[in-house]
Amino acid sequence: MDGRELELYLHIPFCIRKCAYCDFLSWAASSEKQREYVEALKREIRAWGETGEYRVTSVFFGGGTPSVLPGEWLWELMEEVREAFSLETAAEISLEANPGTLDMGKLRAYRQAGINRVSLGCQSARDEELALLGRIHTYEEFLESYELVRRAGFSNVNVDLMSGLPGQRVRDWEESLEKIAALGPEHISAYSLIVEEGTPFASMELELPSEEEERLMYQRTGEVLGAWGYGQYEISNYAKPGFACRHNVGYWKRSPYLGLGLGAASLLGECRWNNTSSLEAYLAGSGQPESIRENWERLGRKEQMEEFCFLGLRMTEGIDREEFQRLFGRSFQEVYGPVVQRYKTMGLLQESQGRVSLTSSGISVSNRIMADFLLEEEQAGAGMPKSR
Repeated sequence: MDGRELELYLHIPFCIRKCAYCDFLSWAASSEKQREYVEALKREIRAWGETGEYRVTSVFFGGGTPSVLPGEWLWELMEEVREAFSLETAAEISLEANPGTLDMGKLRAYRQAGINRVSLGCQSARDEELALLGRIHTYEEFLESYELVRRAGFSNVNVDLMSGLPGQRVRDWEESLEKIAALGPEHISAYSLIVEEGTPFASMELELPSEEEERLMYQRTGEVLGAWGYGQYEISNYAKPGFACRHNVGYWKRSPYLGLGLGAASLLGECRWNNTSSLEAYLAGSGQPESIRENWERLGRKEQMEEFCFLGLRMTEGIDREEFQRLFGRSFQEVYGPVVQRYKTMGLLQESQGRVSLTSSGISVSNRIMADFLLEEEQAGAGMPKSR
């Protein structure tokens, strides 16, 4: 046993009602079906624990809405994690929760389970926007839940917000930012709406903000939250000093992570896969993780280099040239020098203290820039990026 570091993600696919924009693997289910799923998830945890070779640094309960489950069930799951893995004493243990699903009894059970970070889905401080999104709560109900979380003793809280909503104006977005920042959560995730295929939003005629308005919303996010003491550390994430989400930072830095539960993704060493999205298959086979594994692939050096760059550029600290050399045995300049120089000349990339990062202008066209960090298959050995 070498005690390698590992992040755990546990997927809870249940919610009260699916939101109009949501394409996550989630749905409403009976208490009986939820209990059946929790038992299957416990079997998967035990099966992985038999390897005995990992030291867990963070745990993240995502969904869906994990807080729809009784608090005691989450306590059971954490006990299984502790039994199966070596869990660091100072591990960050996060739980996603929605207003309307919390009470003091649940929150106390979370604390007893060792959960020390709560991520509350607010999305907007305006009730008309919440209704359009299909959220189950009003802003006042969000405030009640936020106060409950604080009274329960949680000192590491994230709030999710969403910009680019139908009919949303820049001043509406600023209002939500100001109201949430004034509450003082340690972390704020500010995402832009993406209309995904298969969602109710995809079939609607939506009056979305223009590209110029979306760019201004993004600019104002940094300015407003910066004035309240939040530093941006990733394209969509802002935190007070010392409160960047350790689990997400690990993901962006390609730390090993293990996804447990329906549809959950994993990256261990050079191998990546996800669990089945079939509930019936998962319930039947969770005790034998290899039987529910899908889309397994071994990443070559080309894919690892590309992913290192894509994820690194999402973070404001950017790509570490020395880390690239250590991981891949190649000079970052040799592989990506021309593409970096091109975007530096355009004012979209910058270099400082051995790191390459997006400028504020580069962030707005980040997808275009990241596409140029793809490597030609036949030239991957020579490390030549695609020419465009």
